[in-house]
Amino acid sequence: MLFEGIRKKTTRFAVGMTCGTAARGIDAALVRIKGSGDNLHIKYIKSRHFPFAPGLHTRLIVARKDARELALLNFELGELLAEAAQDMIRIAQKELCEVDFIAVDGYTVSHNPPRGYDLSIGTFQVGEPAIIAERTQHPVVSDFRSRDMAAGGQGGPISAYADWALFSREDRTVARLHLGGITSITVIPPKFDEIIAFDAGPGMIVLDGAVRQLTSGTQEMDLKGAAAVKGVVIDEFLEFLLDHPFFAKVPPKTTSRDEFAPETYLRDALAARKDHSLDDLMATVTAAVSYCLVRAYNRFVKPQFTVSRVIVSGGGVKNQALMQRLKNGMGDAVLRASDEYGLPADALDAIGVAVLGNETLCGKPSNVPHATGAQQSVTLGRITPA
Repeated sequence: MLFEGIRKKTTRFAVGMTCGTAARGIDAALVRIKGSGDNLHIKYIKSRHFPFAPGLHTRLIVARKDARELALLNFELGELLAEAAQDMIRIAQKELCEVDFIAVDGYTVSHNPPRGYDLSIGTFQVGEPAIIAERTQHPVVSDFRSRDMAAGGQGGPISAYADWALFSREDRTVARLHLGGITSITVIPPKFDEIIAFDAGPGMIVLDGAVRQLTSGTQEMDLKGAAAVKGVVIDEFLEFLLDHPFFAKVPPKTTSRDEFAPETYLRDALAARKDHSLDDLMATVTAAVSYCLVRAYNRFVKPQFTVSRVIVSGGGVKNQALMQRLKNGMGDAVLRASDEYGLPADALDAIGVAVLGNETLCGKPSNVPHATGAQQSVTLGRITPA
């Protein structure tokens, strides 16, 4: 179908897919979208998680130094995304929906936004959209970060526009905490031009990475925060983890595995503290993730906004130790998982990517310049025809 035909539809059905920084797998969501821009309405229908096979996680992380491996992974991940999309298309058919387009935020291998006087910028993802388009015979919208960076922005958080579309209200201000591989905060006030959004620090990449290192790869994650709940925080280790230049920056700011790779951020620090128990080490890393979010919220959000609700999403919602620390640290803030709003915590970013794809096809800007630091509003993404 021509793009003009999709634009003219009053109702569009889309599959949104993400491969988070934690590299656990693909999150996919089927959504119904009506309108665009100021007249945008989104309804969540179904979602699924497609875990990566053992070994792919490691290959994605180490591939940044091998051009041939990157080229191969780009197509391999494209095939996995295509399979996930085909699964979602079959789900759509059972729901009596006809998918119009697919939107993808692939796995970010490297993300280097503007940093002070350093003008060397770039971002690179794998997950070839041409493969997805060819296998599914649907148009694919992808690469949402590059255009914002070309306009002088951080290239994220790309979720800010979708957060506004999903959660804005005329009578209140809400915030969204995303507990993904990288943690982020979006504040959604009644006025669009007052949105702020920024990355707070590392999240599941360091929690998962710490477990892998401490168990020599026999465990992939601290399931539900079970180890961290039993442990006691090691104060000097916590101070070490919080002594990173990113935390001193003010928004707009984004970060990535480039700055917080467990292999560099944690490896030597954990090895030097091998006499401590796994429980205590995990309690400390979890405390660091929580503290980064709480400190950023208290520093950049509370002085400017009266927030009525804090909506929490991402894989970290299932980590009971992390959630309890956030509740304790944020005082009177009311924390609610996005599931309570009918939007699964694991699927919220995939829903947001579908929203961005819709705006791209409709020719609408979908970055938030005052949040990302871009010089102007721009239409994000690239379109690969069916």
